[in-house]
Amino acid sequence: MFFKGIISADSHIVEPPNCYVDFIDPKFREDAPRVVRKENGQDIYVIKDLKQTVPLGFLDGAGMTVLERQKHVATTKFEETRAGGYDAKARLADMDREGTAAEIIYASVGMVLCTHPDPIYKNAAMQAYNRWLQSFCEGAPNRLFGLAQTAVLSVDSAIEDFRRAKEMGMVGMMMPGEPAQGDYDQPEYDALWECATSLDMPICFHILTSRAGDLNSVFATSRGHPLVGFMKIIRAVQDIIALMVMGGVFERHPKLKLVCAEGDAGWMPHYMYRMDHAAKFNVDKGIIPGLSQLPSAYLAKNVFMTFQDDYVAFQNVMAGITDHRQLLWANDYPHTDSTWPHSQSLLAEQAKNVPQDKLRAILRENTARLFNLPLDKMPSMQMAAE
Repeated sequence: MFFKGIISADSHIVEPPNCYVDFIDPKFREDAPRVVRKENGQDIYVIKDLKQTVPLGFLDGAGMTVLERQKHVATTKFEETRAGGYDAKARLADMDREGTAAEIIYASVGMVLCTHPDPIYKNAAMQAYNRWLQSFCEGAPNRLFGLAQTAVLSVDSAIEDFRRAKEMGMVGMMMPGEPAQGDYDQPEYDALWECATSLDMPICFHILTSRAGDLNSVFATSRGHPLVGFMKIIRAVQDIIALMVMGGVFERHPKLKLVCAEGDAGWMPHYMYRMDHAAKFNVDKGIIPGLSQLPSAYLAKNVFMTFQDDYVAFQNVMAGITDHRQLLWANDYPHTDSTWPHSQSLLAEQAKNVPQDKLRAILRENTARLFNLPLDKMPSMQMAAE
């Protein structure tokens, strides 16, 4: 099968060298995140106050073997990365290769910025990124749809970020795992969630954007084999979901939509069951104070999950234990975990028995509905035998 006209709910860019330097508030320009070339020719992003650097090749490993990717990460210059990571015209060619009609765009270097210790600096860098992203998406306005970033300095500043993002044409907000003040389940944030709801902008939490769940944390605190850390990556987004559900955020804001990005989806049915079990075991009748339903009811209605290689997610749909309307297919282009350029063969294998109406929703319609995308202005969807 070849699925033409699919929509990726989680794709990325490779921030070019001018992304922050040229678009940041001038008073931060001297310390703006920038690309530095090492003696061996490798280009890396250097960010003020962070020991961690970001190799440009690490953001651009799609379609490579393990050995090819390791060499690419260790030696690549910016100009050797694929142009589709930062140039809209080149991006469209890579999308057409896989039959992708549109993509929701997340940051790459911006993921590291989410855990930056200086909120003011983080805010300046994120505002610069938003301005650059606007120009990138304008290169293909009916196929590339950006998520703005906010540092959440305060409730009021975040509300302004949401409003500004909407005016810029962004379709949602990429949130840091932790706000600068308090936490997301506290009543003071109700004004922000009301704003997000009124603007119809989903709040999107990507893996590796929380202090307890960034690359340094998950690998530095893991026991045994380094890949034990890889298995911990989704924990941080699970914690955010639980925080929002049990804190009554969705009870108070029933139309608020939360996207769990790149955390896969096969685990969700058990997580919902486990959360209900916790409520029933510890609270009379299982209804947590401040809620009117079991926790799973809020997850089923308000939480959406992107995934790119998750056979279990499709099987859960077949078994009737996952509502297909919660699932958002993604390709993660151009990152190392991307399924590009092999998404079609992977989908043909993993989703071959899923009913076409549900598959159409997972691959296209759910994302379009959630982010209010103009389906009539992008390539239509077709399913055909190759």
